[in-house]
Amino acid sequence: MTAMAKAPAPPTRRMRGFEAASRLVESRIRKAGEARGFAISRLLTHWTEIAGADIAAQCRPVKIGYAKGGLGGTLTLLTTGAAGPMLQMQLPALREKVNACYGYNAIARIHLTQTAPLGFAEGQAQFGADTKATPRAPAPEIQTKARETAAPVQDESLRAALERLACNVLSKAQQNKGNPR
Repeated sequence: MTAMAKAPAPPTRRMRGFEAASRLVESRIRKAGEARGFAISRLLTHWTEIAGADIAAQCRPVKIGYAKGGLGGTLTLLTTGAAGPMLQMQLPALREKVNACYGYNAIARIHLTQTAPLGFAEGQAQFGADTKATPRAPAPEIQTKARETAAPVQDESLRAALERLACNVLSKAQQNKGNPR
């Protein structure tokens, strides 16, 4: 009998920075989403892609509720009062888009909650062009540092996304500099 050669061990994969960082917050994001009924956080994070830019500008998902023993859940969307009737007509198509995200008929009904753009504490997100507050551009030194950080990335869209992320992180860090928690 001949001795069998041991197969070489597979190469170890080196961790990437953002991949490791995503693992740190993954459980917290999932926990927060599941508290509102969002088993798949993609519905929250990619709402514009799922619903379409025109619908996403008028509303946002707030929670998903499931009745005892019932089939399918109820997606609650927050919208302004003026956009409600127009969205109501688009609900069947929106339901299909949301269920396509889940891969099955997870959502049986969509409920619209209408409020003013600055209504309830939870509903203070502003929608579409109705907003009066425009986000401030980050300071030029923050933009420069973000651009330098993302410069090695070859993919254009990924580099742009990383620049936006770096600007947000650096701006938040600058705001919290004198604010210890």
